[in-house]
Amino acid sequence: MKEFLKITEQVSEYHHLEKMSVLEILSHINDEDKTVPFAVAEAIAQIEALVQAITDKMLMGGRLFYVGAGTSGRLAVVDASECPPTYGVSYGLIIAVIAGGEKAITTAVEFAEDDKEQGWRDLQAHHVSEKDAVVGIAASGTTPYVIGALEECRKRDILTGSIACNPNSPISAFADYPIEVVVGPEFVTASTRMKSGTAQKLVLNMISTTVMIQ
Repeated sequence: MKEFLKITEQVSEYHHLEKMSVLEILSHINDEDKTVPFAVAEAIAQIEALVQAITDKMLMGGRLFYVGAGTSGRLAVVDASECPPTYGVSYGLIIAVIAGGEKAITTAVEFAEDDKEQGWRDLQAHHVSEKDAVVGIAASGTTPYVIGALEECRKRDILTGSIACNPNSPISAFADYPIEVVVGPEFVTASTRMKSGTAQKLVLNMISTTVMIQ
């Protein structure tokens, strides 16, 4: 097994940001953002496998669950909430579960992501079953809230997928269909709401759009 390297936490390749002009900052951020679609392209085969599996479950009457914390959880909420108005499906078909509950959508809830048992409890509140598919989202690939939820799902033969931005992420070990989009160090060190967040948003767009079309 390869050693796990948390690339998302590595030091930025850009130094002395405070000495940069506004134009330089904007240009460098844009340059970094341009690399994200290419990283996503490298993972299309992984995304395809997960989409096919989710589609099979939903065509048989199952639901799609997203589980995330922080930025990952908020992106999940956005994707799930936009499907009903876009595709005319019910609000209970795609459900996002976020560490810290609804409050965490707008306000950071300290330590919520560290509770390994709560993710599964939150899924149970929606009566998740083997008919459904559950996708855990964590830029680092190490979030206990998300990993705990997927671990419990696998014990119960519930289909699992994951989206992470580090290679060989711990979360991937608990996913039947792992996706790893490696975007490299962030412009602001460890600020994974940037490239990692963009990558997750793109992947979520691809998953929900393709599943709904299918």
